[in-house]
Amino acid sequence: MKVSKEVKIGAIMVLAIGLLFWGANYLKGFNIFKEHRVFYAVYQRVDGLSSSNPVIINGHKVGQVEDVSFLPDFSGRLIVKFSIVENDFDIPDDTKAKIISSDLLGSKSIDLQLGVSQTYININDTLASDIEASLTESVNQQIAPLKSKAEGLIQTVDSAIVALSAIFNKKAQGDLDASFTSIKNSLETFERTMLSLNEMVDDERKSIHGIFVNVESITKNLAKNNESLTRTINNIESITDSLAGAQLKETVKNASLAMQEFSAVMEKVNSGQGSLGKLINNDTLYNNLEAAASDLDQLLLDMRLNPERYVHFSIFGRKNKEAKTK
Repeated sequence: MKVSKEVKIGAIMVLAIGLLFWGANYLKGFNIFKEHRVFYAVYQRVDGLSSSNPVIINGHKVGQVEDVSFLPDFSGRLIVKFSIVENDFDIPDDTKAKIISSDLLGSKSIDLQLGVSQTYININDTLASDIEASLTESVNQQIAPLKSKAEGLIQTVDSAIVALSAIFNKKAQGDLDASFTSIKNSLETFERTMLSLNEMVDDERKSIHGIFVNVESITKNLAKNNESLTRTINNIESITDSLAGAQLKETVKNASLAMQEFSAVMEKVNSGQGSLGKLINNDTLYNNLEAAASDLDQLLLDMRLNPERYVHFSIFGRKNKEAKTK
């Protein structure tokens, strides 16, 4: 059967259109002869993300963006439709579809940041979304602390300028000059003091040397008498141990009780109780003793003046006279 020229031309045209369609999609990175899975993600903004932008996992391209459109709820949010051609790769349901910059020129792509869930998403599911900070936002985040520090520095400089302006008025200049003069005088005084100290050290160098010699001698003597010192310390330690074992606490307690008893006795004596108390507090005995002393004094005086009344002395003896009776 003979095929007409028109049929051949038509077939060629259909084939050419098919090849053109396939080529256009292939150049976009979409192979119509491969099976692909479609997923969605919702964003507040897409920062220039458009159709044919790549979808990557760990830097490897696994699909591309197919469509970007507004949600029909008039909220201004955008829904992104993307496909993945890796059919043998399961995606956990806690995976995030993050819009990132794929190069320095600002081209965008979707980076699938895989989660750790053991449950996997199905075709046409919506993934959680995220968006990388733009270059401007990143710069602002880096510059914001510097800006705050610069503002604080400017305020500090401003305060310093105000302080300097206050310092360099006429009165403050005079006070400042006086302060520097005082500091200068103090330094000169300190310098003179150091010179005097140096002279004194030079004058007393021999004495200082003698002191160090004596100290060295003392240390040598201590080193030589180390054993004696050790024995002395041991003896002191044994004495302290003996004192510690001498029941000082009980001795002090007994002494305290004795003092209390003595205090009680003295209270009784002062109150006139007992023989000693009566002797101390009653003046009758004193008066009697004083009278007896006075009588004894008169007796001795009479014996000195009239000894013959009391002492009879004779060489040849003497008859005793009978006592006169009254």
